[in-house]
Amino acid sequence: MTPEPGSATPAGGQELSDLSALKALAQPRRQQILQHLTLHGPATSAMLARDLGLNTGATSYHLRELARYGFTEESSPQDQSVGGRERWWRAVPGDRRFPPHSRQNPETRLVMDELNHLSYAADLELFERLQRQGQNLGEWADAFPYSRGTIRLTLPELRAFFEEFIALLNRYKRPDSETPDGARTVLTRLLAFPAPAHPDDADDARPNDAKAPARRAPADGNQTPAEGIQALDNTAETDTP
Repeated sequence: MTPEPGSATPAGGQELSDLSALKALAQPRRQQILQHLTLHGPATSAMLARDLGLNTGATSYHLRELARYGFTEESSPQDQSVGGRERWWRAVPGDRRFPPHSRQNPETRLVMDELNHLSYAADLELFERLQRQGQNLGEWADAFPYSRGTIRLTLPELRAFFEEFIALLNRYKRPDSETPDGARTVLTRLLAFPAPAHPDDADDARPNDAKAPARRAPADGNQTPAEGIQALDNTAETDTP
């Protein structure tokens, strides 16, 4: 496997610092291919072309480019149940981190904006598709945990919160051979970001005596309990793309 460009982060993840690697990811078709391999397991270029509406030449090219940067690799025979001479591919798992905003140059920032746009759109499309499939999900239709909340954190605390989330995910990871009957792939997403600042909080150049009085958080700290929303409305259209 081609070594993944980047450097290890203090938390143990792999930072993608190579602009070429980021550009390789920020391509709509490659994001579709990676998503398909992640959700459905190893596949050939012909299978991907059929499922994604592409031609095999295009999928083969994108697979090679992804493999060049360590995002995909050829699958060993035991990873699939079908033999033959076709080349099978799998997504390479890993804790990949993107460079923080402070270390992004203008070109990197443009690539990251596109990558984020593709990722958010793909996640939303998957979630909406699943809601439309509610009547076909059986007991799983009642298990869409969705939580919203607000907490007041320092920057170090927010970073620690993220690392604890990653550690929690890793606690539940296990080899395919140890996966119990009835288990299925579950997509997890974490989005935590600071609330937009109030206009009065802007650090402008006005004299101190002209600035608005400092605002204080309410007595409860302006922190709302997490909302655990489980019963989503699955009565919308049920035809899926």
